[in-house]
Amino acid sequence: MDIHERGARRAKLLLVGLTVLVVGALTVGGIAAYSLIDEDSSSKPASGPTATGETKPSGSASAGSGGEMTPERAKKVSLNAPTGQKGGASIGFPHSAGGAVSAVVHFWEEHAWMDDQKARQQLEVVTSPDAAGYIDKQISEVRKLREGAGLPASGGTPAGITFTTTVEAVRMRSLVGDGLPRGDVVHIWLSFDRYATTPEKATDDNPVKGDTVDFIVKWQDGAWKLTDEPVYFKQRTFPVAYDPDSPFAWQDQWIQVRHED
Repeated sequence: MDIHERGARRAKLLLVGLTVLVVGALTVGGIAAYSLIDEDSSSKPASGPTATGETKPSGSASAGSGGEMTPERAKKVSLNAPTGQKGGASIGFPHSAGGAVSAVVHFWEEHAWMDDQKARQQLEVVTSPDAAGYIDKQISEVRKLREGAGLPASGGTPAGITFTTTVEAVRMRSLVGDGLPRGDVVHIWLSFDRYATTPEKATDDNPVKGDTVDFIVKWQDGAWKLTDEPVYFKQRTFPVAYDPDSPFAWQDQWIQVRHED
């Protein structure tokens, strides 16, 4: 059973009884790591990896008790606030490593993954013109998910249901190619939770927890744009599973996201 079949099955169960939450079906192939940053680094220019292709995560908090460093023990990365909205997508993130992370996290948390028309509007804003066919491919996956959940292929989120997506951690690495400066193309893994609520049921008894998705973004025309161009796609790597208490996740450069209260 592939990711779309699993997602459709979960969606159908959710829409029937709100007992299971569907997984978002958008996949942007590839995973890579670029070391993040401490809480202050989102305001600094993007910097690329060292000659080995990686940098060590900074912002390490003291283990205190002498235990190994984990994402839970380390400082979290703070997000840059967008300067505006267009087509339902946040825009206006800085040309920095923190700006790239912020753009991707905001996109995924706002993404209309069950509404093909709104999803297209968002993707048209945040997708690189160099990513030929990317938007149509993602909209096709949204429609497959809807059909698998017993919904018409095209349409909005079912009335009365609200979905909330929260990114818990990120893993990021700089990519190279096409003569762009190092740090201008990055590949970002997200670990996220997703919840569903209705007016009658304010909590989700069985939310999606710890699911993952990845995106490639490049700095283009003054903004971070999604892309799946082959020159970058072929550089993807796969991280270890994210666990907030895992020293292996920390060594693999997973860093938690700080959401403002």
